Amino acid sequence: MKSFSLVGLMLSALLLHGCAIAPGQRMSADALTHGDAPESGHVQLVQITPDLVSSPATDSRGEAVPAALTEYQPKAYQIGPGDTLYITIWDHPELTSPAGSQQQTLPNGRLIRPDGTLFYPYVGTIKAEGMTVEELRQVISKKIAAYVDDPQVDVSVIGYGSQRITLEGAFGKTDPQAITAVPMTLGQVVGTAGVDAEQADLSDLVLTRDGQDYHLDLNAVGPRSAQGIYLKPGDRLFLPYNDQREVYVMGEVIRPQAIPFKTSSLTLTQVIGRAGGLNPVTSDGRAVYVIRGVQDLAREPAKVYHLNARSPAAFALADNFQVHAGDVVFVGPAGVTRWNRVLSQLLPLSGIVGNAALTNQRLGN
Repeated sequence: MKSFSLVGLMLSALLLHGCAIAPGQRMSADALTHGDAPESGHVQLVQITPDLVSSPATDSRGEAVPAALTEYQPKAYQIGPGDTLYITIWDHPELTSPAGSQQQTLPNGRLIRPDGTLFYPYVGTIKAEGMTVEELRQVISKKIAAYVDDPQVDVSVIGYGSQRITLEGAFGKTDPQAITAVPMTLGQVVGTAGVDAEQADLSDLVLTRDGQDYHLDLNAVGPRSAQGIYLKPGDRLFLPYNDQREVYVMGEVIRPQAIPFKTSSLTLTQVIGRAGGLNPVTSDGRAVYVIRGVQDLAREPAKVYHLNARSPAAFALADNFQVHAGDVVFVGPAGVTRWNRVLSQLLPLSGIVGNAALTNQRLGN
């Protein structure tokens, strides 16, 4: 009997001690508020209230479209090396189609050489690079007039190879897109290339022009504005991947995971929803926290935003609370959950202690 009394005393002590050392992560608003936790001096607790979510966002990226991009208007297409031209001298097929009229248009085309020049019969070598189609037509008309009476000349570009837009990153297709005689807009280029919907970060498209980087939020710009941004030869578009911008959901949710940003905004409701919602069995709706770190804890405390989500109405606040990349959303366990976890660790131990006591009793008898 003494052995079993000893076992009972040991279990009682373990259970009492287990209440203080319940396994798993925990966070207490009281501890953060009153400074009971050792790390509380580096943390500021902020309640998620209607006043907080109604205040202007502090992480705005500025104007959606820089004026330098909206003000740019493309000039007439300028011929360059790699372009292929089709030059027509009406009523003179021997000049227009030297390969034979039965041939397709391309074999009868005139390729602009790497040095920017073009050779044409009776006209000679012309420095065509930098000319518009109309300027080249006038030059050919003037020079060939010495051999053809009242020449009727037409020039068209049938192959574009000199001016391109470079695409990199999370596009569906990253092949360079050629600038043509028809001005190209940002919306057309992005639409043609396509976007990797699962991996792209639409909030920070980088357009590099003449050594200057312009950051665009495609979600904020919208399709209509994107159609008003004309691209320039030599422009570079980089669409970053979203693996560097994630929110980490931990604790008592259905599916703890890292949730990537696909657009510029992500709310607390969306984050919890994508994680499957609060676990109805193990979670404490009063303990929903958003932990937001800072660059230098010695100068500025990190912030922990607290939401009491026990009432479904609280998700109206969560739906207006914007999370940031790098935030940690933590849902604490209910008291009964902590108790069950204590028991799950103590019960195997109690079995060992009980068996040892029983063995000791039998040996004593």
